[in-house]
Amino acid sequence: MPVLIDLHSHILPGVDDGARTLDESIEIARSAVEDGVELVAATPHVRDDYRTSAETMEELVRSTQAAVRTAGIPLELRTGGEIALDLLPGLDAEEVRRFGLGGNPRYVLLEFPYEGWPLSLENVVVALRAEGVTPVIAHPERNPGVQAAPERLAPIVSAGALVQLTAGSVTGAGGSQPRRASRALFDLGLAHLVAGDAHAARVRKARMREAVAAIGDEALARWLTNDVPRAVVDDEPLPERPSSRPRRFRLRRN
Repeated sequence: MPVLIDLHSHILPGVDDGARTLDESIEIARSAVEDGVELVAATPHVRDDYRTSAETMEELVRSTQAAVRTAGIPLELRTGGEIALDLLPGLDAEEVRRFGLGGNPRYVLLEFPYEGWPLSLENVVVALRAEGVTPVIAHPERNPGVQAAPERLAPIVSAGALVQLTAGSVTGAGGSQPRRASRALFDLGLAHLVAGDAHAARVRKARMREAVAAIGDEALARWLTNDVPRAVVDDEPLPERPSSRPRRFRLRRN
């Protein structure tokens, strides 16, 4: 089992639909360590219903990390944010960089919408790449448009984006359609990271260890959950994708 790095978590207390209190943040941290995770990026929502500022996020990462250490939990927290596409134009470049994924200002996590296809996405990717920022697209496998045609993400990846799938989608905890889409994105070479997107310690937990098992290919699982996220955090060149491919299997139809 590789050491896991989770670059998507709603662990910060009281800012979005994740942890409501610091006690809940500590429980999410404890659950992450039990799952084999050693580093988590705190990525609160940055969108109309949760207008988290970079300053608030940074302050909460510091206080939550201190509380996690006091509780004796060996988990490293890094900064980040999950920015909605429609809110991105309203943020200045410095604010976007402060939301850099895992504390790296050269990567930013963007929330793929749950419904509809974002027509501006390719232009957003191109613009960010021109500024030296790599967008990481969060959980596109949950979108019906991607489920119907996963290959539609190919131009987005070709433009320079990375794709992050949710562990619960990979395991099937999120339903058969996200699972099927995740498998297709693996097979198409259009997935680069798997992350927990934990909102709670139990019901909406990360499921990272389960996702590693579900991928069915040790080298690919390590690349998705350790090698690529580690390169993002350490600002190192991204490692090449393993040549081996995950096993295919038949999924039940609803």
